[in-house]
Amino acid sequence: MTDPKPAGGFKLATQSHECNSKARVFIVGCPRSGTSFLYHLLLSAGRFAEFHTQMNVYDVLGPIYGDLGVVRNKRAALDEWLQSKAGRISGLERSEIEQQILENCHRAGDFLCIIMDAIARKQGVNRWIDSTPTNIPHMRRIHRDFPDALFVHIIRDPRDVALSLDKRGWSRPLPWDKDKSLLAAGLYWEWIVSKARHLGAKLPEQYLEVRYEELVAEPKKTLRVVGTFIGSNLDYDRVLQRPVGSVKEPLTAFREDLQQGRFTPVGRWKVRFPPDKLREFETLIGPCMEDFGYSPLTPKRERTLKARHRALCATYGAFYPLKQWLKTHTPLSRWMVNYDEILINK
Repeated sequence: MTDPKPAGGFKLATQSHECNSKARVFIVGCPRSGTSFLYHLLLSAGRFAEFHTQMNVYDVLGPIYGDLGVVRNKRAALDEWLQSKAGRISGLERSEIEQQILENCHRAGDFLCIIMDAIARKQGVNRWIDSTPTNIPHMRRIHRDFPDALFVHIIRDPRDVALSLDKRGWSRPLPWDKDKSLLAAGLYWEWIVSKARHLGAKLPEQYLEVRYEELVAEPKKTLRVVGTFIGSNLDYDRVLQRPVGSVKEPLTAFREDLQQGRFTPVGRWKVRFPPDKLREFETLIGPCMEDFGYSPLTPKRERTLKARHRALCATYGAFYPLKQWLKTHTPLSRWMVNYDEILINK
C-alpha cells in the first residue's frame, strides 16, 4: 500500500489484474458492514460460484473439530457441515466430496478448498469467494493456507454498523452493560477493523480496503477498482441485468424502512442514534473513526475520555481478543457459537 489514505477512500494493492485472475477471494469486515452486498455484487457480475451463505470454516468448524488431519475429526466435521445451512444449499451430495475430505483434508483450508472447488466445478466456473466477515482474525492463517489469497475489507461507518448490530441483537455487551450495547458495538468495530488493517499491512499486495458508502454511491467506479484488484471484469451493467441476493432485495435489519419505501442504509445514524449515546460513542472511538475517514459529529473539545470511558475501553479491549482466543483455542467454541445460526446470510 503506497498511500495510507488514498483519494476516494480506497487503500489499494498494486498487484496486476493478470496476477490475481485465479486467486481465491476473501471478503472480510465487521458484521453488518456490507460484506453480503459486496459479495452479491460480485456474484451478479458472473464468473464466480454462487453460494449464498458463509462457510465459517476458520472461526467455527475448525475450532470445534480441531485437527482435521485426524480421520474421526474430519468425519465429524463433514457430518455437521452437510447438515448445516451451508451444506443444504451447496447442492453437493456426500458422495461428491467425502472421499476427497478423507484423503486430502489435513487442515481447515483444505476443507474449505475441497468444498468450494466442488461447488465451482458443479456450476461450471473456476473461481469462488468466501464471504465470512469474521475471517479477519484468521487472515494470517488463511494466507498460509492460500498464499495467493486476496482480501477485500469492506468498511462502513461505525455508527450505522452499531445501530444494525444492536437492532439484530448481535452487539452482545457484557451482562452488566446491557444499557451500553451501542457503545460495545462501537468498541467491537474499532477492534475488528483495526485488526484487519494491521494484518492487511503485512500483505500489502493482497489487501484492499473499500468503503461501503462509496460502494452504494458509486458502484460502477468501486467495482472497477475491486475488479482490477481481484482480476475480474465486474461489469456493472451485467450486474443490473442479473442481480442476485441483496443486490436484488436489500438485507437490512430495518425492514420497516424498506416496507415504507425509505430505505437509506447510509447515514441512518443521523436520525436514529440517541444523541447522548452518540456523544459517548464518538468519545470512545473518535480517533479510530478519523483514521478510517469518518468524521465524528461531536466536536473534539467535547470528546474527553472520563474514567468510565477508560474503563470501558480497557474492559472491551481485553474482552474481544480473549473471547476470540477462547473460541479458537478451547472446546468452549461449541458453546460460544451456534453453527447453523452463524451461517445465516448476513
